[in-house]
Amino acid sequence: MIKGISILPTLRGYKKQFILNDIKAGIIIAAVSIPISMGYSQIAGLPAIYGLYGSLLPIILFALFSTSREFIFGVDAAPAAIVGAELLALGIEPASEQAMKVIPVITLFTAIWLFVFRALKAGKVVNYISTPVMGGFISGICTTIILMQVPKIFGGTSGTGELPELISHIFHSLSDVSFWSVISGVITLIILLVSKRIIPKVPMAAIVMAVGAVIAYYVPLNQYGIHTLSAVSPGLPSLVVPGISSIELTDAVTISLSVAIVIMAETLLAENSFAQKHGYKIDKEQEILAFAAGNMVSAFTGCIPINGSVSRSALNHQYGGKSQLTGLIAGLTMMLILLFGTGFIGFLPIPILTAIIISALIGATEFHVAVKLWSINKKEFFIFCSAFFGVLMLGTINGVVIGIILSFVEFVIQASNPPRQFLGLTPGHSSFTPITGNGRVYPVENVVIYRFSSSLFFANIELFIRDIEDSITTDTKAVIIDAGGINRIDITASERIGILYDKLTKSDVKFYITEHIASLNEQFRKTGLGYLITDGAVRRTIETALKDIGITEPYPLSGTSNEDTSPVRKQAEMNVQEFVWAFGKDAGKEIERQIHIQIESLKKTGDLERLMHGKWGYLDEFEEDEWLEHLEIHLAEIVKISGEDKESLALSFEKRRIELYNKILKEHPELADKFNERRDSLDRHLKEHCPEVYEIIEKVRGIVQ
Repeated sequence: MIKGISILPTLRGYKKQFILNDIKAGIIIAAVSIPISMGYSQIAGLPAIYGLYGSLLPIILFALFSTSREFIFGVDAAPAAIVGAELLALGIEPASEQAMKVIPVITLFTAIWLFVFRALKAGKVVNYISTPVMGGFISGICTTIILMQVPKIFGGTSGTGELPELISHIFHSLSDVSFWSVISGVITLIILLVSKRIIPKVPMAAIVMAVGAVIAYYVPLNQYGIHTLSAVSPGLPSLVVPGISSIELTDAVTISLSVAIVIMAETLLAENSFAQKHGYKIDKEQEILAFAAGNMVSAFTGCIPINGSVSRSALNHQYGGKSQLTGLIAGLTMMLILLFGTGFIGFLPIPILTAIIISALIGATEFHVAVKLWSINKKEFFIFCSAFFGVLMLGTINGVVIGIILSFVEFVIQASNPPRQFLGLTPGHSSFTPITGNGRVYPVENVVIYRFSSSLFFANIELFIRDIEDSITTDTKAVIIDAGGINRIDITASERIGILYDKLTKSDVKFYITEHIASLNEQFRKTGLGYLITDGAVRRTIETALKDIGITEPYPLSGTSNEDTSPVRKQAEMNVQEFVWAFGKDAGKEIERQIHIQIESLKKTGDLERLMHGKWGYLDEFEEDEWLEHLEIHLAEIVKISGEDKESLALSFEKRRIELYNKILKEHPELADKFNERRDSLDRHLKEHCPEVYEIIEKVRGIVQ
């Protein structure tokens, strides 16, 4: 194993009962790849034999690195169509000597782009594709390939392009239909579809292929309008070095970029769909490496860019393939065919091979997802349809772009109207729950408690503001936000919350944000809402916010006698220090900063009581003890301003500390020892930094005790 790269990852923990199915599926895939690869190679502008070359080494390289258990790599529609169209635009004749020089260069640059995509970790794009988009995308690709293949059932050639071109090609094919070709193809398709339901473990594709080859050997099928594949020369591909000078560098770079994007997006999406459907995960970055490796070896054998094949992967799943051993077997089988079985290729009836491909693609479509979405979520159903028709009408790359856009639109739609509730209490119970209107959940008197279960950003902040403003009455004293579901806030939402806070403050209505993760506080500071924290409007829990406005348990509830209400949670975690939660590593600095603010206020008001409790509002016992320690450090300054003597002021601090300890002892006795331990730590800090104050504190403790 190379660092960060696994070799044959799908064979780890391999079970021997899989081996027969993997071998069987590999042989069938190799056989089915013959007509597909030869046809797409010609579409791209190379002789048919290069399609078989592209189904040898690239599929083996892909199998070595891929983490997908069942996906198959090979010559496929989208890259072939792009390369073929670009050759025509450059004025290069298909199958010409120039084409055979230019195409390997395009394939080489495609591989280079894929290596770049891996370095950039571009595989994360799949994380932004939802199930409806992915289902529509896969179904669109399958339907496109089916429509490409249909004319071959009639005795014609495969189509290219998007839906209008494909439909047009099908109609033109109807003008010269071979009756026996249609009969053989339709009967084969019926046999395959029926056997898939009745005897799914029987390799019917291999059977009908063998029967067709035997019939073609003894019966001149071409006389009946049933075409067979063209014979090819035996032998393995030769090594070629792409001649970069054969094409303008800008053309090679731009053409290969579009091909590489299609390969990455289409194959990753399809692989991810297969993985989700069958219960495993793929390593997206290693998959891009596998794409790059397959295309690199394709370039040095003179072939076209290689892509993941939905049709062959569906066939692999149909016949029980469980690992990339299937790909290795398919590659080795293609090697044997090129060496010893090229004569056999000339006896394979095209309608039968086409029916096998169509059967596999029908099984890979996900229209059942659309049916399910129609019954549960019409919006997601239309997203499925948009992705489906986007691929069908505009092609793979545009379909991918549409899919990503639709996924983001879907996210914005959902996030703009998230779950949200107003909360209250059920008499006799201790937790805040949604007020439904038909139960015994009552709001706290004169308090709005509102839960919003989504990040706040430009698309939903208006809804947030409107809900709150509509809930406020003339009796409302406070609005408390349960922000447990909010983990991000953008600048637009920050500005609107700031405006709301100012508006409520002017109306003498308290505003609190509670219950959220501590990292949200850092976002408040970065987006300009840090003053809410210093003002005490950001609190750890709903209960803390209620205490800050003087409401304690049992809480007064609107619409009840309050006789059967019980105290809300009495738990040790209630005493988590909020300054640490709110200000993080700067908690000590913030307490000190607020002490300075209060001392400045003391100069104007002379209000020692306010100095004792701080501007921030309700503090738990641990925090207030720390607040007192900071006041003691400034004892001399406070004495100078207030006119009190040092000992009487220190005595009032110590009496308050004893009250805090007794409260802890009564309500949370399990925390009493912890309180004393912290007190000892604060004393050591005071003794170290202000020894003269510590002596005074020690002296008054003797008086109190």
